[in-house]
Amino acid sequence: MRRFEELAWSETPRGEISLRRRIEPTLKVDVYEVKLGDEFLMSSLFTVAEVELARLALARAKGDELDVVVGGLGLGCTARAALEDSRVRSMVVVDAMAEVIDWHERELLPESARLVRDPRSRLLLDDFFALAASEEGFDPDAPGRTFDAVLLDIDHTPHHLLHPDHAPFYTVDGLRRLRSHVKPDGVFALWSDDPPDAQFCALVEQVFDHVDAHVVSFANFLTGGESSNTVYVAH
Repeated sequence: MRRFEELAWSETPRGEISLRRRIEPTLKVDVYEVKLGDEFLMSSLFTVAEVELARLALARAKGDELDVVVGGLGLGCTARAALEDSRVRSMVVVDAMAEVIDWHERELLPESARLVRDPRSRLLLDDFFALAASEEGFDPDAPGRTFDAVLLDIDHTPHHLLHPDHAPFYTVDGLRRLRSHVKPDGVFALWSDDPPDAQFCALVEQVFDHVDAHVVSFANFLTGGESSNTVYVAH
């Protein structure tokens, strides 16, 4: 097997995006990485917090038949983790990049098949933030439909955004529009690369009753120590 392989490459309005596979010589494992322009967006080496985004959110969700929205497909870690919960009866995964959806539909990633072949799962090419701000919401086939959980992993943090157009979402008005698509006892959860942000928690609590900021730590072989992300769970 090749030590390095570019599995897919495309030019997009936001720059060149590529999916690459390489062998990590230290760990002797295959690593899948997504690169946008000169920036590394994600790596299969560090997915603990993406998985915990789904687990922590769904642990707060009530009911035995859950309808879930995942904002941001990426390598599919959050979406696959959500499907591991047997209570999930439907899941809409929203991504604005056709290229990313195409990777999974072509099953270029080792576990893509588990995601795209699950009858509960639907990949939707659209702008999560535009749908969150709209009256119709996240299901074009059922305008106004509400969900038990909305899981978001697109921007690096509420302040470090992939695109300036996302900024209105991280306001009281933006979160209120999102709240209209969440069931009364539903959950909104967000991944962030930064430590817990008291200012953002205060903002969320103007819209939801309560928010927990979970620090998710994981071993980082690159530094020889631990790294951490934050998962916010509002309910």
